[in-house]
Amino acid sequence: MIRIDHSLAIPEDELVWSFVRASGPGGQNVNKVATAVLLRFDVRGSPSLPEEVRARLVRLAGSRVTKDGVLLITAQEHRSQERNREAALARLTALLREALLRPRPRHATRPSRGAVERRIAAKARRGTVKALRRGPRDED
Repeated sequence: MIRIDHSLAIPEDELVWSFVRASGPGGQNVNKVATAVLLRFDVRGSPSLPEEVRARLVRLAGSRVTKDGVLLITAQEHRSQERNREAALARLTALLREALLRPRPRHATRPSRGAVERRIAAKARRGTVKALRRGPRDED
């Protein structure tokens, strides 16, 4: 089990790991060892996630979620497969922790009377400055 917080844990069998060759520099090692990690997590098919967390996770992950609802996380910044695996898992847990946070509801507010008066006074000053730039007009 991968513990996200006190209320959510993901069974390890819901994660699908695959290893591919990493792009970029690495010397002779890069052509022989599959160190890059591709982590797949089926967001829509996961029985572990509550519906509201699932919806927030899909929205947060954006283009990393496929049409089928599978979250793809790639890690290839380290030279060892194990460290890339840890990096991918850390990204998944960070995304899930962020999705667990329920957004605070927005309460509509109105600007204070003083703020409205200051804004209108600033607009009047700006208009005066622009009018003075125009220069005198010919009146025939």
